[in-house]
Amino acid sequence: MALIYNLYSTDGCHLCEQALALIAQVNPNIKINVLDIMDDPVWLESFQIRIPVLEIPNTSIQLDWPFDAEQLSQFLSTND
Repeated sequence: MALIYNLYSTDGCHLCEQALALIAQVNPNIKINVLDIMDDPVWLESFQIRIPVLEIPNTSIQLDWPFDAEQLSQFLSTND
């Protein structure tokens, strides 16, 4: 079963849109679950000034923006 990464985001976040575009460029087959931080007070508290944040689910392994293609590739390879 393919891993589905979490991307903490919110509506209207242009940085989040850039992150999604970069993720699609680096690995077009990656599965992303976009989580709106406004849907959960804990997410809002944790991520409001950090979004977008890419996370390996069920871990505390996260990649905060800004990240580039090389950093993203390294992050994604940590779970291969």
